[in-house]
Amino acid sequence: MTEYDYWKIFPRMPKKVMIGDITIRDGFQHEEKFISTAAKIFYGEEIILAGCKELEVTNLGSPLSIPQFRDADEVLAHFRSDRFKKRCAQRQINYDELIFSAVTIREGAVDRAIELKKKGIGPDRVLMMVSTDPEHHFANSGTTLSQYWREAERCIKKCRDVGIKMCGVVSTIWGSPITGATKLEDAVEFTKRWLSIGAYDIEHADHDGSASAAQVYRYFSMILDAMPKPEVHLCHLHETKRVASASILAALQAGICRFEGTLGGLGGQPANFLDDCPVRGTGEYYYDPRFVGLITLEDLLVMIDELGIEHGYDVDRVLWLGRKMEKTIGRRLRSEAIASGRTLKEGHPEHARPGLAKLIEKEGEKPGQTVPAEWPAKAVLPQKWGPDAWE
Repeated sequence: MTEYDYWKIFPRMPKKVMIGDITIRDGFQHEEKFISTAAKIFYGEEIILAGCKELEVTNLGSPLSIPQFRDADEVLAHFRSDRFKKRCAQRQINYDELIFSAVTIREGAVDRAIELKKKGIGPDRVLMMVSTDPEHHFANSGTTLSQYWREAERCIKKCRDVGIKMCGVVSTIWGSPITGATKLEDAVEFTKRWLSIGAYDIEHADHDGSASAAQVYRYFSMILDAMPKPEVHLCHLHETKRVASASILAALQAGICRFEGTLGGLGGQPANFLDDCPVRGTGEYYYDPRFVGLITLEDLLVMIDELGIEHGYDVDRVLWLGRKMEKTIGRRLRSEAIASGRTLKEGHPEHARPGLAKLIEKEGEKPGQTVPAEWPAKAVLPQKWGPDAWE
């Protein structure tokens, strides 16, 4: 008999996942208006109250380059405040289980994270990033790969000394917006490099939507063959062609159990404008707003939920937050789930047309009858069927 059980066909596929939220950092970095500190705090708080355990809070790089995060210290301080801890306790959320992260691409940002940690408001986890494409890496960090690996090794040692976890990000796994195709084998090797110098976990990133489902399955199968600890590996996908949900399913089938997204699919690259002023941002090389954005958290959760996979979120609360986010940003965002909602198993009986019961009675049919009474209970295929029967 053909096997139809998904978890037998894909034995590595998880029954429980961890989904992080990166809206108030990655999502807001692409916006060309300053998102208020109050809004960052509101959405960070609310997504935690909805079930998030891993929140990316801010970017600790220079505010001259990314002024969207000039309020980084204030936002981080809020999530260390007694007021927020009390609110968590009131909602029966274990504060000690929450992970607050910050992006720290260069050593100066790592040093800033360490100083904030000493003040009692620093992040639990920071991120540094390498790209398998040297040109893409240089555009993002201003260094060669060799220079950066040495810097990252120093930073990991500094972070360990103060109790901050280091996430090593690998980018351009499935392609680069600058040089094009890349090799999956290079990304596997870079993952090993990160772990060899002491990284706590790895974010596997598709920063421009190059990934296809088949290649995502292949890559994560290679990763888990080489480094078989699913909890170490995090899938980060951008949505540029409306196909990333297929890649999410492929990652699940390969055995990945950690994902992240943003409300409304916000995000992309650091904006080149903020309010009325040009800023450095990422540069022009893949800034076109039509081709940026991440997996939408709302749609991701609905998909995971309807697969029957445990995730820990209040999905309806997240959909409510997604609708609020559209008002904050001032435009229609990418989530389909906030408009169409979840699939209701009970359906919408209020849309039924009147008169079916009377028609069944008039025709002398029985309730629940779906074929003529004289037909066999089960359909029997003839020897020739379909196109062959029409020859």
